[in-house]
Amino acid sequence: MTTTASTGTSPLADARALGLAHYAARGVLEQVLARHGINFQQQIALRAAVSADPRQTPEELVTQVRGSLKADPADIRTTLDELQAKELLVADGAHLRPTDAGRGLLTAVGADTAPITARVWGGIPAEDLAAAGRVLATVTERANAELAALTA
Repeated sequence: MTTTASTGTSPLADARALGLAHYAARGVLEQVLARHGINFQQQIALRAAVSADPRQTPEELVTQVRGSLKADPADIRTTLDELQAKELLVADGAHLRPTDAGRGLLTAVGADTAPITARVWGGIPAEDLAAAGRVLATVTERANAELAALTA
């Protein structure tokens, strides 16, 4: 039986609670991203390119984004093409690198989301965040293992 905060006890974490939290937070982020002319998958791919050291080939970026989003590789390749068309990524030999505009866009998104993030996460005790982090890491590891078994 799941109890609620209104009874003085906390609800149990489960797949539904995780999904609801994910989609609520993603909904907020997607609203901010839309103001900047990009979507969620584009932001994930651009962030992967910005944080890549050394620079990655398109296929390496596809692999990295797929590891995060579990998205279809063809869709990710389309996303990389879209980012190049928007001049947020540029080919540099066999690699893709973010442009100044791409880096600037992520900085602007970060500035727009920072106060929202502070309101959403603010006031949650550090020990609760640490416990949630441990649980989410375990769930991610187990779900990735199940996905690997299902797609083997």
